[in-house]
Amino acid sequence: MALALLLDEMLSGTIAEQLRSRGHDVIAVVEDPALTALADEEILALASATGRTLVTANIKDFAPLDQRYKATGRTHAGLVLVSAKAFPQDRGFIGALVGALDKLLTENVLAADAVVFLQR
Repeated sequence: MALALLLDEMLSGTIAEQLRSRGHDVIAVVEDPALTALADEEILALASATGRTLVTANIKDFAPLDQRYKATGRTHAGLVLVSAKAFPQDRGFIGALVGALDKLLTENVLAADAVVFLQR
């Protein structure tokens, strides 16, 4: 089964578009006005309900949320965390992120409840 991603609010629709052009099932929160106002917990619940791994740079909020999920026996469809050290917000950010996510999707290595720090 192919992986599907939901890109959190701080990640642009351009990233989703470029990944879709490479044949991947990716949507971005910013592409749907109904999603942009949702709280972090609601975004993770939505991603889980739709079988999408959530990609976020909001590590400080989603790492503890993952721990709360696990502590209460809840599951999610996976989290991909994007660190500012590995992916600095510079001119190469979008290209680097698209390349790394394309590789991750192509290798199909994510599993339910997995938490992965994206690598360049």
